Amino acid sequence: MSGELILIVEDQPLNRKLVRDVLQAKGYRTLETETAEEGLRVAQEQHPALILMDIQLPGINGIEAFRQIRADPKTARIPVVALTASVTPTDRSQITAAGFDAFVGKPINLKEFLDTVKRLAEGPR
Repeated sequence: MSGELILIVEDQPLNRKLVRDVLQAKGYRTLETETAEEGLRVAQEQHPALILMDIQLPGINGIEAFRQIRADPKTARIPVVALTASVTPTDRSQITAAGFDAFVGKPINLKEFLDTVKRLAEGPR
């Protein structure tokens, strides 16, 4: 329980609520956006310790948003986790090739999810 700030970029309200509730129960602070475009703006303004990025989003998708995060010196060092229901081998290879710091499939395994969050949000930067 470190109080680190985590940005959740997820367009589905129930998924957003689940992730927010789990993180807040563990002492993390959260910010939420429904689109990648809004997530990019919030990441630049708030500089969270970690970004949880859905892949299938309205507007630009999570992979393109990730590329923009990495291209911006203000956000390039923020760890980004792909949090997605896209779990086919092709999807996983595209996400891995893009360079995300981690991948968590939906529905989320709470232990795996929290271990990943802790490692990336609280680890050395």
